Amino acid sequence: MAGGPDNYVPELHKWKACDKWIGVDRGVFTLLEQGIIPDEAFGDFDSINEEQLKAIQDRLQDLHVYPSEKDATDLELAVEWAVSKKPAYIRVFGATGGRIDHTFGAIQLLYKSLQENVKVELIDKQNSIQLFSPGTHEIEVRTQAKYVSFVPYAGGVENLTLTGFKYPLTNHYVELGSTLCISNELLAQRGTFSFTTGILMMIRSNDADCL
Repeated sequence: MAGGPDNYVPELHKWKACDKWIGVDRGVFTLLEQGIIPDEAFGDFDSINEEQLKAIQDRLQDLHVYPSEKDATDLELAVEWAVSKKPAYIRVFGATGGRIDHTFGAIQLLYKSLQENVKVELIDKQNSIQLFSPGTHEIEVRTQAKYVSFVPYAGGVENLTLTGFKYPLTNHYVELGSTLCISNELLAQRGTFSFTTGILMMIRSNDADCL
C-alpha cells in the first residue's frame, strides 16, 4: 500500500485475504485507518504529520526508515524487498492518481519485477496495470473491469494474437506508439493473448470508479 490519494484507493477489505501487507510511507497510515496492521512498513515518512507518525509508531515496532534524500523511491525499496521473498503475486495499491512521475515510476517497477519472474499488478479504483513477457497468457473476465487494453512497452510486439475478444488479432505486429489495442472486451469468461517478442502492458479498466 503506497501513499497515493485516498480517493483512488479501492476498498481494501476486499483484499484482506492477502498473505502479507506492506505499508509504504503514508500508505502505512492508510492501512491502519482501514483496520489493517501491516506486516512491514517502509519509508522516509515525510508525507505525514507528527500525529500520524506517532499513531504509526504506537502500532508498529519495526519500521524500515530511510532518509528523504536517496537514490530510490520508498515504493521501489518496498517492492524490491517483497520481490526478494519470491512471492507468487504482488498487488500494489496507492501508486496511481497523484503525481504522474510517481505513477510512471511505479510502472517501471513492474518491468524490474518482470525480470525477476515475479508478477506485480498496480491496482486503483478504476484500473489495473500489468506487464507480460512473450508467451501465451490466459485472462478471465472481471465484471467490474469491462475494458482490456494492450500497449507495447519498450518496443514493438510481434505476433500478437487475441482470442475470445470482441476485436481478435492473429499474429499481428503492434508497433510502439500504436493505439490499435485500446478498449477491447472479452466475449466469454476466458480469453487468451500471446506474442513472441517484446513486452506487453495490459490495462483493465471500467468507466466507473468500481475496481
